[in-house]
Amino acid sequence: MPALLGGGPAFSTPLPSSRPVQPNRQTLHEHLDAILDRNWYTNNGPLVRELELRLARQMQVRNCVLCSSATMGLELLSRTLNLTGEVIVPAFTFVATAHAFLSNGGNPVFCDIDAETMTMSPEHCAKLVGRNTRAICAVHLWGRPAKIAAFQAIADEYDIPLLFDAAHAFGVSIHGRPIGGFGRAEVFSFHATKLFHTMEGGAVTTNDDELADQIRQQRNFGFVGYDETDGPGTNAKMTEMSAAFGLSALDCFNETRERSREVYKRYQRLLAELPGMDLVEQYDNPTHHRQYVVALLDESAFGLTRDQLIESLHAENIIARRYFAPGCHRLQPYATREGGSPVLETTDRIVQRVIVLPGGAAITNAEIDLVVDRLTSIHRYAARIRTALDS
Repeated sequence: MPALLGGGPAFSTPLPSSRPVQPNRQTLHEHLDAILDRNWYTNNGPLVRELELRLARQMQVRNCVLCSSATMGLELLSRTLNLTGEVIVPAFTFVATAHAFLSNGGNPVFCDIDAETMTMSPEHCAKLVGRNTRAICAVHLWGRPAKIAAFQAIADEYDIPLLFDAAHAFGVSIHGRPIGGFGRAEVFSFHATKLFHTMEGGAVTTNDDELADQIRQQRNFGFVGYDETDGPGTNAKMTEMSAAFGLSALDCFNETRERSREVYKRYQRLLAELPGMDLVEQYDNPTHHRQYVVALLDESAFGLTRDQLIESLHAENIIARRYFAPGCHRLQPYATREGGSPVLETTDRIVQRVIVLPGGAAITNAEIDLVVDRLTSIHRYAARIRTALDS
């Protein structure tokens, strides 16, 4: 019996959509001991520099600049490139993508998505470019690369920088080339919810040496010398503790990614016969980590709306998510801007159906089985649940 109808919840404590992965503790403790021995905790320490070099080498890019978060990475790019005009971004993304440009005087212009890939539509993007457009920022959604070549062609035609929010795409390659070196720059999230993380943190990667130097300057208050600044900056540095966690996690990333793929395949097998739960089959890339277990809910086949299913799962302590409803264009402060929210037909349709189930490398097979068991039970009792929620 589902919890919403009086049954006991599936889990006694909440099962998050992505439980943090832990690195090898012995390696982490060795790094922490070294930090304490050196008494050097921040300000471009040796572990930060080591992690930057290792990540740049792995992503085959000239520069990796670590920072305190992916949001700050985007803000650093916005500051450095002086993006005070319009920046085209998808509405179907985490709202930080838009906020990062708005906070530095930019004006996010929301673009619709491609129905098949759910990444930003190059066709709609080309229609949005105008005389006030200062940059394009596409998103590699759920690790699925955006249509890089198409966006680069648009950026080249109008001579504007192309940026990528690669928060979901660490470790992914396309045509044998790792994500990280495309466009003018790419920004990664190393938040604790990611397969590779530094507890909290991010990075800007670029093959533009001058841009990298400017970002390093910006992340440290604008200092160009010991006591000299060359304009305003901010504090966006990564700590040595975070870098220690990242170095330890990087050592076991291949194993972490493989486990994440196993999790996805288990869901794929167990959900194959459940009506209305259609896993998003967009992972034809062999380097894809498959961290995000994304489904499009067919209300008529399952018996509940997506939001009713979310409420039912939360009652079971299964923290499924509505990524990314209702779309950035319908969130504040964008929804009440002059002119109102744009009509983005594909985005507005998809956000009503998307559900992300608990996944990643840290979930156990037993937990997956129980999630699917409760999904099956909720489907079986869908009519009674709908009646209970409507009343």
